Amino acid sequence: MRSRSFILETVSRLVLFVILIFSLYLLLRGHNAPGGGFIAGLMTSATFVLQFLAFGPTNQRNILPINFRLLIPVGLLTSFTTGFVPLLLGKPFLTSAFGHATLPILGEIEWATAVLFDLGVYFVVVGVTMSIISAIGEE
Repeated sequence: MRSRSFILETVSRLVLFVILIFSLYLLLRGHNAPGGGFIAGLMTSATFVLQFLAFGPTNQRNILPINFRLLIPVGLLTSFTTGFVPLLLGKPFLTSAFGHATLPILGEIEWATAVLFDLGVYFVVVGVTMSIISAIGEE
């Protein structure tokens, strides 16, 4: 039987969204500045591990019913597709396209296909990390 820590449960609830928003920030800025899919995936996994430690494996599965092992092939497919599509267009593997778009509320933003590659890496890192942590923690 696991003893409960009300302080850990309260703190994990409070920091969950702050860390996830910071992780999203790192993911979206990674193609132009330090950050990217790998570190964003590690930050997201850290929030899930914190929830795992605070509430236990059973409660975490009820709160977050995600099969993390499915994220691995989804991420690999996303990253591979992002790299392979330029080959079909006659460009080198992993060539990134970029440009500017105007959105109603945000105004002009820069977009890049490198974000899709980072998103694939993000899914792989979260999937692998959480699969390993879940396997170790449930024993």
